[in-house]
Amino acid sequence: MLETKRLRLRDYTEEDFEFLYTLTSNPNVVRYIGIGEVYTKEQTKAALGRMFKLYEGNTYMGLKVIELKDSGTPIGHAGFLPQTIEGIEYMEIGYWIAEEHWRNGYATEIATALRAFGEQQLHLDEIISLVHVGNKGSRKVAEANGMQIKKTVNLKGKEVYVFSTMEE
Repeated sequence: MLETKRLRLRDYTEEDFEFLYTLTSNPNVVRYIGIGEVYTKEQTKAALGRMFKLYEGNTYMGLKVIELKDSGTPIGHAGFLPQTIEGIEYMEIGYWIAEEHWRNGYATEIATALRAFGEQQLHLDEIISLVHVGNKGSRKVAEANGMQIKKTVNLKGKEVYVFSTMEE
């Protein structure tokens, strides 16, 4: 679907379950995702099923595996996720990077490429990123991607910034 200088996105397959579980079962990775709790294997399987459903509706939707182009090593996932915030529908760029690959600029690289793709190919007028208050790393990614805080909302009991590509 999308490639950058160092990274490639591809759809998840059933064979990626164990990799996905390494992400969802790592408390440091999921600390700022949803309610901030690790997933069980059953919850991870259900999450994979939801990704497959998103792919059926639109090939550009859903989280995709991020691979290093030079080795094919999976390092995380990213993609477009439909979100409804306070009754308004948005398209979110979401990204998770495996802990051992943090601080290499991968999240910024893939998020920036996704924004460009969303604007140029999908003709999205506004794209958001949801960032838990306190998640300094993802806040830096959103800011590097040219987004500004649109508002702060409470999602699943957590204070979350809605970063947006639209200037207020």
